Amino acid sequence: MVASSVASPLCTWLVAACMSVSSEKDQFWNSCCNFQSSKLLGRSGRRRKSITKCNSGSLGSSVNGYGMLSSWHTCFGFVPCEEYYKSEGLSASFSSLFAENAFSVFGFKQVPLNRRQRRMSSAAHSGKPMAVAVQPAKEATAKKKPLMRNRRVVVTGVGVVSPIGHDPDKFYSNLLEGISGISQIEAFDCSEFPSRIAGEIKEFSTDGWVAPKLSKRADKFMLYMLTAGKKALADGGITEDLLQDLDKARCGVLIGSALGGMQVFHDGIEALQVSYKKMNPFCVPFATSNMGAAMLAIDLGWMGPSYSISTACATSNFCILSAANHIIRGETDMMLCGGSDSAIIPIGLGGFTACGALSQRNSDPTRASCPWDVDRDGFVIGEGSGVLLLEELEHAKKRKAKIYAEFLGGSFTSDAYHMIEPHPEGSGVILCIEKALAQSGVKREDVNYINAHAASTPAGDLNEYLAILHCFKENPELKINSTKSMTGHLLGAAGAVEAIATVKAIHTGWVHPNINLENPDKGLDMNVLVGSKKERLDIKVALSNSFGFGGHNSSILFAPYKNV
Repeated sequence: MVASSVASPLCTWLVAACMSVSSEKDQFWNSCCNFQSSKLLGRSGRRRKSITKCNSGSLGSSVNGYGMLSSWHTCFGFVPCEEYYKSEGLSASFSSLFAENAFSVFGFKQVPLNRRQRRMSSAAHSGKPMAVAVQPAKEATAKKKPLMRNRRVVVTGVGVVSPIGHDPDKFYSNLLEGISGISQIEAFDCSEFPSRIAGEIKEFSTDGWVAPKLSKRADKFMLYMLTAGKKALADGGITEDLLQDLDKARCGVLIGSALGGMQVFHDGIEALQVSYKKMNPFCVPFATSNMGAAMLAIDLGWMGPSYSISTACATSNFCILSAANHIIRGETDMMLCGGSDSAIIPIGLGGFTACGALSQRNSDPTRASCPWDVDRDGFVIGEGSGVLLLEELEHAKKRKAKIYAEFLGGSFTSDAYHMIEPHPEGSGVILCIEKALAQSGVKREDVNYINAHAASTPAGDLNEYLAILHCFKENPELKINSTKSMTGHLLGAAGAVEAIATVKAIHTGWVHPNINLENPDKGLDMNVLVGSKKERLDIKVALSNSFGFGGHNSSILFAPYKNV
């Protein structure tokens, strides 16, 4: 009874408001008039009988037909519920509101209904009380996802291919000993280039990791990625038997590259100079930056998210954080993530030289990459790949996996300033760090280790250092180092390789030195920067930064795993 007494005036008001919400000059009425006019003509051109007549020439439509329903939906974004149609509300409301000639108020008058309209009208008379509720016009509404418990993400495996080692333990041991992987380039004759040094991988084999046929065809960036990915699985205890037992629909691959298959693409251009018939049919697919992740997913049979992100030298961190988010949202239980690049070829070396980005300290390669040193003159290009196996905590515990560290979160921002140069005030970096702390719920005083981006560039190193101090100046335990002082800049792979260094630091309790920091730049606090020897550090929370051309900033956070 209450519903009936309340609903009828309410719905009557809605109908009246719907019809009077716009004037005859409104675009809605004009469009409806055009639509109705078009329906008045049959296929043979004969004029059909109109349901209503429009005295003012604006609109002809049936109250009980689609015209009013369309008006109602246009005005309010919903349509009456089914209970309303089953009640007397539709016709009773109009009869009580407008009476016999009431439509003259709006420029209408009623005319007899045809058979179709009579059927529609009779369907609206059920005699049942009319409901108040209205329902969305779209029948298929999105169901709310149930609240999900907090899913924690841990690192259970790492794989690396780098200038200082292809085994994670050997790689980190060399970092702790301060061994540089930078040397003269041997892959091609670069005697005419002003920069002739790189973090070049001298020895590398895909035996046991990549099929021989693919090894002959693929670009090195892809081979590095496939090898590092398989090694991360092996390090994580994913045997062949366990691999078959995994729910492959809940396993994904998110590994990116800044430059993709440059050598394959270059070879294609060379072949094209002769004839397109000489081009390798694998040229395009093997040159694209997504194909490494795709080939790894195909090899493993993993059917979860499989794609790549390319944000220049920030690529790896973007991939790692995005992969973790897939796990946190409950879409996957396991993700291989990271980055890979191999651009130590003439076009790569020449391109970065043209930008004025590379160090030219050719006479002393091992000392060329010197972050924060006053004599730094640009970064040293490197190559390699880093892949982390991220896993949902309960999934990892169920299979009794080794846990290196817990992934806490991170953030991305943009400098929105310059294509190559960092923002002089470091505002994008500061914003990125602050957002990473906020989104992961980490207190700034808990961050006591930072693996900095610090690529040995004159502007970038100092700007990042000042941004870090801005965020953590009150933390007396803070220690900062740069892996690039020994590996060079691995471009899109840098973030992942440095993330591996970060989790190894957490796992071992040792942070590697900053080599070649002999003459610190002005204003630097050497109590904050790690010295020339490794240091013992009980890491509470570690942060790893990666920045890239285009103003891409990324910060990710790791911490020791605690079973709480």
